Amino acid sequence: MGTYQRLTAEHIECLTHIVGAGYVYATAEKRLPYDRDEGADDGFARLPDAVVLPGSATEIAAIMRWANRERIPVVPRGAGTGLEAGAVVNRYGGIVLSTERLNHMIEFDAERLYAVVEPAVRTAVLQAEAKKRGLLYAGDPCSGDSCFIGGNGATNAGGNRAVKYGTTRDQIYSIEVVTPQGDITTLGGRLKKVTTGYPLEKIVIGSEGTLGIITKLTVKLLPLPPYSAHILAVFPDAATALSVVTAFSGAGIEPTCLEFMDNDCVRIVEKFLGEKQPYSDVGNYMIMQVDSKQEILLDETCLEIDACCRELGAIDVFVADADRIWRARKNFSEASGSEGPVAMEDFVVPPDCLAALLTRLKQIAADTGLSFRGVSHAGDGNLHLDVLRKELDDALWRERLSAFETQACNVVYELGGKLSGEHGIGECRKTLMKAYTDPVELELMKALKKAWDPNLILNPGKIFDVE
Repeated sequence: MGTYQRLTAEHIECLTHIVGAGYVYATAEKRLPYDRDEGADDGFARLPDAVVLPGSATEIAAIMRWANRERIPVVPRGAGTGLEAGAVVNRYGGIVLSTERLNHMIEFDAERLYAVVEPAVRTAVLQAEAKKRGLLYAGDPCSGDSCFIGGNGATNAGGNRAVKYGTTRDQIYSIEVVTPQGDITTLGGRLKKVTTGYPLEKIVIGSEGTLGIITKLTVKLLPLPPYSAHILAVFPDAATALSVVTAFSGAGIEPTCLEFMDNDCVRIVEKFLGEKQPYSDVGNYMIMQVDSKQEILLDETCLEIDACCRELGAIDVFVADADRIWRARKNFSEASGSEGPVAMEDFVVPPDCLAALLTRLKQIAADTGLSFRGVSHAGDGNLHLDVLRKELDDALWRERLSAFETQACNVVYELGGKLSGEHGIGECRKTLMKAYTDPVELELMKALKKAWDPNLILNPGKIFDVE
């Protein structure tokens, strides 16, 4: 890795000159909220040497040029809702660059179906503004009420509608980016197709703040479907519920959302929210949303879904209260965490392999003396597990968790999957990234990082280490 300096009082003065008084946090009290993200445990928490809150791309560019001259690491950060310590200072120290002041909606063109926003616009706010105009912003991560759209871009967030509309990368036309060396450029364009050099915007999106800092996004909008239905199918076991994925594909049923919750998740959420959930004593859920331009077509699809699910062995299938059932799904992480420490996994496999993966993971958990509860963006093969620590001491917990992760990743990659579908790698999963990524592929990633960021200033040591 690079050679870095520690921050000094003189450096603080330089940063204050760039962003103005009041936008450099140097006291421990001010820095403390930036020492971790939402998901990483205390082992990854670290106070930044300072926190800087620029108000424009120009100021961010000036900070990056200064940081390269002074050899000070810069860690970009949005809302801090990440789960893999990707926006947290690591052993190299340095400053956190928070984009929270860049929170403006610059343009909303309902006729041409696009919006231009700054990175600190909350995803739910963008969705709400689109809905007011009869439009849809299709990105829908479960943390939408709190996460920033720029962070969605940096991690290529997925979410509930990815099965139909794709991930955040598929919702973005173009991005304005500050490069690691302090240049400002726009990558991509409001185009249906382009073959003009490398698609660099596709590379920056999902690079977890290691290749550039997103300062503006031009996002796609769609007409809001006039007819929607939210369906809950309840199954006696997880494997049967997940068999819906391949059954729907074979039947030509294309839901907007296809979300799985196992029975333990249903019970935990019921307790956390204080809201009785249907069949919570035995049920494993498949939550579905279907949309249509015509009411008659929506009705036909709902009938097809009902017949398909009942043929597979569903206990019940019915139109659910949309607010209630999606509140249950989106509160899973908070509800699960309230029960005690967990380790979160984010595996992704081909959707037709999801049921097999879950079956094999249950056996691995039993063999390693652990248990988990799981939810899934089932339509795109993304499985989230909360592995439960319970009463295990530190040493035994880490030993068993390591054994579980190793065996689980072996199965995931055997099935053609990857160790992360949407949470990213950050600092937490570098060891697994190195172990399970093809060495040639990993070297190509490192070469790209070194070419774009020769001084290794921007978010160093995330995703992988560069020797």
